[in-house]
Amino acid sequence: MLGDHVELGHGVVIRENTKIGSRSRVGTGTIIDGGVTIGEDVSIQSGVYIPPRVVIGNRVFIAPRVTFTNDRYPPSRRLIETIIEDEAVIGAGAVIVAGIRIGYRSVVGAGAVVTKDVPPETVVIGAPARPVMSRSEYEYKKHKYEEGLSTLKRDKGSHSGI
Repeated sequence: MLGDHVELGHGVVIRENTKIGSRSRVGTGTIIDGGVTIGEDVSIQSGVYIPPRVVIGNRVFIAPRVTFTNDRYPPSRRLIETIIEDEAVIGAGAVIVAGIRIGYRSVVGAGAVVTKDVPPETVVIGAPARPVMSRSEYEYKKHKYEEGLSTLKRDKGSHSGI
């Protein structure tokens, strides 16, 4: 079931018993393998794999090539739920192991392999993923980074000979 104003890229596969909330976007080549629940205002970038029993909250951002799993000992007869809480951010190429809960407003860095629950408001990186900062520290660094881009664009033409 698709909510209102859902946008789909090219070649998206959405299997049976999947719910996608209003105003969510699903990027090109993404596979949602059935039995998945996705909240509202979610951005799923290209090439993401989401197997059955994954629950994604509202206002979540999932970067390209993220892979979710649902079986800790594949192939087994036991599939387990993975939960992504509201406003989480998952970086490109991350792998989310079955049975994990990614907490409210947490951030998973690019390429991370998440093998344990991520507490709310926590940033994790690495393989296996480990906490490195709070979400408020992340937002501060993001703001400074964005300011730097504005400064770089403004100053780029003023440095002749560089």
